[in-house]
Amino acid sequence: MNSIGEDCNELKKQYDACFNNWFSERFLKGHTDDSVCAPIFKVYQECVKRAMREQKIELREIETEYTTSSEYESASGSKQQGGQHKS
Repeated sequence: MNSIGEDCNELKKQYDACFNNWFSERFLKGHTDDSVCAPIFKVYQECVKRAMREQKIELREIETEYTTSSEYESASGSKQQGGQHKS
């Protein structure tokens, strides 16, 4: 499936390849650190946002910044353990 913006298609392919590799080679083997694809995800995300603005698509949900779990843990100063935050 192509991206919303034609200019974003190559970035989408790169991110999809990175994610699929991470999922099969790391996540399924117990390594949950997903930061390896974070740089390409951010670039792709910005491209999609730009394409949406150009096409005058206004979805408030897209304004939410989605982060990788490692970025969340760094920002919150805590790590999740068993579904609960450490205090």
